[in-house]
Amino acid sequence: MKIFLTIALLVLSNVFMTFAWYGHLKLKEYSWFQTLPLVAVILISWGIALFEYFFQVPANRIGFRENGGPFSLVELKVIQEVITLTVFMVFSVLVFKNETIKVNHLIGFGFLILAVFFIFKK
Repeated sequence: MKIFLTIALLVLSNVFMTFAWYGHLKLKEYSWFQTLPLVAVILISWGIALFEYFFQVPANRIGFRENGGPFSLVELKVIQEVITLTVFMVFSVLVFKNETIKVNHLIGFGFLILAVFFIFKK
């Protein structure tokens, strides 16, 4: 149960993080957003990123082995990175219609899967 909960919270966290970091690049297509000063865009992104922490911090606390969770610190970080890239790839294809997944992206993702394998290998 802690495995599933940790991963679900990390996915939610990364959805907010991805939108906070890259969503403003899509929102600039709207005229009301174009007129905002950079400070306003930063504050909006920061507000969105706050929700990232509402999920990230509990995920790490629940998932960390020394708190009774199933994962070491390194394992948590690798899981988070793979989730981040997965969420980003989905976001970039769905939100930015001109972005495509290329063979080199898939090869790189394959290497990340190998990294996960080696990190979790006992």
